Amino acid sequence: MTDEVTRRGVLGLAAELLERLRDPSLRELEVREGGVRVRVAKDEPAIAPAPAPAETVPAAATPSGGHAARAAAPAKAVTAPLTGIFYRSTSPQAPPFVQVGTVVAVGDVIGLIEAMKLFNEVRSTVAGRVLRLVAENGQLVRAHQPLLELE
Repeated sequence: MTDEVTRRGVLGLAAELLERLRDPSLRELEVREGGVRVRVAKDEPAIAPAPAPAETVPAAATPSGGHAARAAAPAKAVTAPLTGIFYRSTSPQAPPFVQVGTVVAVGDVIGLIEAMKLFNEVRSTVAGRVLRLVAENGQLVRAHQPLLELE
């Protein structure tokens, strides 16, 4: 019985640490309580690739006045902040937070991720119009996996 209580306490502590780790200024947290040590850390963000040469050409040098580089710009992705089950709406009967064509601002809720029996709002880190929904409703997603693409 005490092992189960300890395990529940550790899981609760880990959930609390993960919630505190949402602060962008924190990279990792560690707590020792009795004989239990819980450590949570963020993965390092992937380094963005260098822009393609076409995007670095000055606008005056392109025949269309710079519109070619803008039209060829890659889609921006909103990625999962943690591993869990992704949901596009608050319930099966509720409308999804976003659909293809929806205009999203930075900070808008685009879905939920259930992790450790807690539902975490997923907020957009970029602004734009939804081009493609990458993650399906009810799908297991990994941290940093693309959920949707914006133009």
